[in-house]
Amino acid sequence: MFRYETTKLVQYSLIRHDKNQNKINLNSMTQFPSKQLFEFKNEVEYAKGSVVSRQVVKNEKGNVTLFAFDKDQGLSEHTAPFDALVQVIDGKAEILIGGESYILQEGQSIIMPAHVPHALKATEKFKMILTMIRA
Repeated sequence: MFRYETTKLVQYSLIRHDKNQNKINLNSMTQFPSKQLFEFKNEVEYAKGSVVSRQVVKNEKGNVTLFAFDKDQGLSEHTAPFDALVQVIDGKAEILIGGESYILQEGQSIIMPAHVPHALKATEKFKMILTMIRA
């Protein structure tokens, strides 16, 4: 099992802890505009010692969020009431699902089942798309 020092998941919104200033800041969650071309990799930047997130779309049926994790950053173990699809679009991460470790790299995806504890850590800088659909 790995440790997390700077990020937490709270009510499915990411908060960022700036360990240098010891402050907690809510990340920008501005949704992407409709009918506009984009490339996921270019829509979120890495930040030293942090996790950055950007909401792509959110409605009553689910949401899609883009994340950029600096090396050694992660999300501590938690559960979600619905399945979550992780798509790694840059870098490499370790994802724990129900105590089992998976190493994912660019181009790979995995489904984290509802109600099963999961966590993740950036083994190097990485970006992912997280899709959660409510049943």
